[in-house]
Amino acid sequence: METESPGFGRNTKTNQRSGGLRRLSLAMIATDRTAEGFTGLSDGAGGPGAVLAAFKAAAPYLGLPPRVVHAVDWLFRFTQRQDWEPGARPVVWPSATVQQADLDLGVSQTKALNRHLVELGLVVMRDSPNGKRYGRRDRSGRIIEAYGFDLSPLGVRLEEFRAVAEKGRAEREAVRQLRRRVTIARKAIEQIVETAIEVGLEPGAFVREAEEARRLCWRLGKEERSDVLAFGVTRLEDRHGELRQRLVSLIAERRESARKDVETDPKGPENRPHQYKYKTNLHPEQDTVSGIEKSSPTPVRSVAAVGKPGLRNGSSGPQTGRGGQKPARLDDGTVLRITPDELVRLAPRLRPYLGRSSPAWPDVVEAADWLRHDLGVSKPLWGEACLAMGREQAAIALAIVSARPAGHFRSTPGGYFHGMVARARAGELNLGKSIWGMRSKRDTRGLNQPQ
Repeated sequence: METESPGFGRNTKTNQRSGGLRRLSLAMIATDRTAEGFTGLSDGAGGPGAVLAAFKAAAPYLGLPPRVVHAVDWLFRFTQRQDWEPGARPVVWPSATVQQADLDLGVSQTKALNRHLVELGLVVMRDSPNGKRYGRRDRSGRIIEAYGFDLSPLGVRLEEFRAVAEKGRAEREAVRQLRRRVTIARKAIEQIVETAIEVGLEPGAFVREAEEARRLCWRLGKEERSDVLAFGVTRLEDRHGELRQRLVSLIAERRESARKDVETDPKGPENRPHQYKYKTNLHPEQDTVSGIEKSSPTPVRSVAAVGKPGLRNGSSGPQTGRGGQKPARLDDGTVLRITPDELVRLAPRLRPYLGRSSPAWPDVVEAADWLRHDLGVSKPLWGEACLAMGREQAAIALAIVSARPAGHFRSTPGGYFHGMVARARAGELNLGKSIWGMRSKRDTRGLNQPQ
């Protein structure tokens, strides 16, 4: 049986010399030497299918492009098992026309691809005297004579391909494990920041460390080498250990300071609202003055970014916030010129969480801590709000969010409240204006009701 196919042409300047002989390069000579070492596959090697599978498994780790893998896979369509036995030679001779059609390549592209396969040490070109590819098999299917693509180098490199694939799989698994450790370390650092906010520590330094950790994680996310990833993971885990030790030390210092204080500021169980102590009103007779009677028709701008309110050690002196600003609570029992009773009337969703009909500000703060669950406000965010605004104003802000209709929010009530906390930190939050807007809507509804 004999088939023939036209060669690539003759007398070309780059690929062939006169007479149809191919111009050799050092890489081609090296591949030819590799092919000379082929003595056939052993009985346990698995045949041409095992060679192709090993090559395709190693290709990604050898940096071989898909077009090369596809070309080798296509050539194996023309080989047979007996071609790989001892004493045989796995040569295939598909015509250039068929190769161009099957691989969807032009003449020049096909020539360049074949030369690339040889230079990569994958195949050897066995040229006939007239430059054509052809071959003959006997009745048993064994090759008698053949000129074309010699696949022997692939058989010789079988064990190399298997070793490369195994090493590549081990590297990929190492990278996967290291990426997992990156994620764990990043989340652990973020948890430390949330804990610092929750227990009332100054979060600035912790937040900066968390941002740097996120940037490092972003860079590591693009890294593919396990040694580089291992170095980055070590840095992240060391940073987590340092932050954790710093957090433990600060908490221990606070506990020691609280133990020495005459009066502490106790907190309830982790999953229940915190109980706070407030200074009692020095003028109880003024508690009956309503927010409307004491308010001015001009909107009052809220005091933003004040320090944590409340008195320590029973002090009765005036409290000031961050930057020396005076707190928003007035002697008449109002905060931002609104009383707890009026706030509950404007934001009725607070009422189910109040323990009595005439609440004081501590009751409102406790009710707001319960209401935040319904609005999707996390405990760390509530802690940030209390640090940025003070507890009473944080409760007022949450009540304002609860009074908004569902269509008012672009995302969620929790996201809206997060924006209010950010504006409070920047000194741009005006809760007084929002309170007056709620009063106006209430008055308008009252006027529009039928008499």
